[in-house]
Amino acid sequence: MDLKLELVLVPVDDVDRAKAFYSEQAGFHVHVDRQVGDTFRVVQLDPPGSACSIALGIGITDAEPGSVRGLHLVVTDIVAARGELVARGVDVSEIRHMGEAGWQSGPHPGRVDYNSFANFSDPDGNTWVLQERGHSAA
Repeated sequence: MDLKLELVLVPVDDVDRAKAFYSEQAGFHVHVDRQVGDTFRVVQLDPPGSACSIALGIGITDAEPGSVRGLHLVVTDIVAARGELVARGVDVSEIRHMGEAGWQSGPHPGRVDYNSFANFSDPDGNTWVLQERGHSAA
C-alpha cells in the first residue's frame, strides 16, 4: 500500500502576505486560490520539483500561525539553493553541517547526503530547513 504525503497545512495569520512570500520570494508555484465567503479560503502551492504541496488559508486548520517547525526542503546543491533564496529576499541562515566536534560552518566537506543544512522562516514564523542530498549525483 502506498501512503503518499501530498499536502501539508501551514497556519498563517495573513493569507495574502504568506502567499506573496511563498510565491514571490520562495519560488513556490500557486495552483489554487479559492475563497468561499468570509470563513474559508485555501491557497495551495508547490515547492519547485516537489510532489507535496502546502496549503495556506482561512478555515483549514485550527493550528496557531507560526506553529509549524522544521519542514524540510531537500536540495541537490545547498549553496545554490540558499543563494537563490537570498537573491529573492529570503533571510536564510548560513549553511552548517554536523562534524566530529558538533555543528560547523559551511556545507559538509565531502557533501555527504543529509548533512548540510540552512534554515529560514516565513513571515508568521513557520520554519523550514534546506537539506542537501544527492550533490555528487547532480
